[in-house]
Amino acid sequence: MSDFNSEHNIGVWFDIPVKDLDRSVKFYSEVLGMNVQKKSFEDVNFAVLEHKEGNGGCLVPRGDEVATNGGILVYFNVHGRIQDAVAKTTSHGGEIVLPVHAIGPHGFRAIVLDSEGNRIALHSQIDE
Repeated sequence: MSDFNSEHNIGVWFDIPVKDLDRSVKFYSEVLGMNVQKKSFEDVNFAVLEHKEGNGGCLVPRGDEVATNGGILVYFNVHGRIQDAVAKTTSHGGEIVLPVHAIGPHGFRAIVLDSEGNRIALHSQIDE
């Protein structure tokens, strides 16, 4: 975690529970258009979403914790490519819950289920 995150952001990290680590790595890599790297630490396998200096998170094999509809909603930045991200959702095992729609002055979002059944939001300031 960067110093910027610890000093300026209320949300600093997230864990996304997954049933199948390899399948979820492919889903998040393709839908978010970023590197998702598998790692292990003390016999625990997981995958870290590319985050450089920004907030980050990882995919953790905990299939019993997957939440299909409810709980916290994490927004993922797909700025300038929300339509492409939504299209890749279904082609990589996910499901569209709410298609792309305006959220007032805050841009656009789509709510989807990832390849594991977790409810997430895809966000862009523009509808492209």
